[in-house]
Amino acid sequence: MLYPDTVESEILVHKPWFVATMFAIILAVFLAFNLTGTTMGELMRPVIGDPLQSGLYGRFAVAFVVAVIFSLNVVLIGFAPLKVQVAIVWFELLILFLAFFETFHLSLPFIWEKLPFLIAQGAVTTLYVSAISIAIASVIAILGAVAKLSTNGFAYAIASFYTSFFRGLPLLMQVYLIYLGLPQLGFVIDAVPAGILALSLCYGAYMTEIFRSGIQSIDRGQWEASRSMGFGFGITMRRIILPQALPVIIPPTGNQFISMLKDSSLVSVIGVWELMFLARTLGQKTFQHMEMLISTALIYWIMSICLELIQSRIERHYARSKLR
Repeated sequence: MLYPDTVESEILVHKPWFVATMFAIILAVFLAFNLTGTTMGELMRPVIGDPLQSGLYGRFAVAFVVAVIFSLNVVLIGFAPLKVQVAIVWFELLILFLAFFETFHLSLPFIWEKLPFLIAQGAVTTLYVSAISIAIASVIAILGAVAKLSTNGFAYAIASFYTSFFRGLPLLMQVYLIYLGLPQLGFVIDAVPAGILALSLCYGAYMTEIFRSGIQSIDRGQWEASRSMGFGFGITMRRIILPQALPVIIPPTGNQFISMLKDSSLVSVIGVWELMFLARTLGQKTFQHMEMLISTALIYWIMSICLELIQSRIERHYARSKLR
């Protein structure tokens, strides 16, 4: 629903045809899997008897109960306000994920022992590498966007070649080329600067197109009015064009930052002590890989949520002029 004040919303989950269709789909899906050997099958033991001996009847009964619970849950959530619906669905999905992780029989003492070092060293390094890389990539993107919008053939050719080359190669290959290739030219570079350089050049190429499209979204009349007032290119770009283009640029740029946060794990291949490197190293010593991988996944997720919240605040700030 785009505009709550003008668009009338229909509660789809209260439509009989939708509930019936959803129930049939869920029933068919869970019939395809034999759930009699799960916790649900044990809970229905008074109805179906021994779950392992219940056969097709037990399989259908478990699937039917699951479909009823699922459909009833969706219908009841539909009566709640929007924010309450979101909170309930998030909570239920989180419980399901935690229940899924519980099936791995994780060693919680081992996780609590390694978690401080995982955060203090791995998460901090990941944020450090990502933050510096996104700052450099933003500067590259502005220069590349201006070059691609200029009528200077040399500038356009260099910018277009740069974006084509770095968007056309896998990021992992770029990490290797920079870390192993620059020493061949006499430039010996450490692992962290090499990773930052690779991330900056790769994401700078993608963000060049984001900045270019954002600048082009501003009406040409803004440029002409600025020139008629005697403003130069720099002032026009800094004071008139970019402030109007930022509401268009910020959402995809925020997505790029979140993506870079996860892609920074690729620099672990050259020995940077970020999250993935530590997760693999700490788990390898005692063969407790799942403990470290799941812990690292949750840390990545929490950092991504924080960045999403920051991005939404920034978007609201720059969208104030469009509020009615």
